[in-house]
Amino acid sequence: MVKSFQGVRVVEPKKAALPILVKDHMSTNLVTFQPEDSIDYVLEMLTKRKISGAPVVNSQGQLVGIISEVDCLKEIIKGKYSNTPKFPGTVADHMTEDVITLSPDLSLFDAAQKFLELKIRRFPVLKDGKLIGQISLSDVIRAFPKLKSTTW
Repeated sequence: MVKSFQGVRVVEPKKAALPILVKDHMSTNLVTFQPEDSIDYVLEMLTKRKISGAPVVNSQGQLVGIISEVDCLKEIIKGKYSNTPKFPGTVADHMTEDVITLSPDLSLFDAAQKFLELKIRRFPVLKDGKLIGQISLSDVIRAFPKLKSTTW
């Protein structure tokens, strides 16, 4: 930026942009499931809330896994083969237990890199071991048009 002061031009550095962080774009009003929930219930909630997956927490509220439409598909296929219209399997039977999480203070750019690297559609966000939100690939995509004028 160039400013003039009494005829003298002073070039000032651009103000450093604040980093755009995961916590600024994550969802905090989360649908969560418990390990004992049925796949029927999960399918109903995913459809009703128009989401493709959610964190799984135990009775103490600790993250123990993540369940997605793809995980539910395993139970659907099992039901097709056994000709059972209900999907009695539980979340614990099908959830992913080895969950990769992100910090709320990670930059959105670094989060985008993780989505590309790992080909995952959602990451739970933990702070001090506690689930505080979730960021999805869609959240990141929605954020980028707003950031056109931002310096990374």
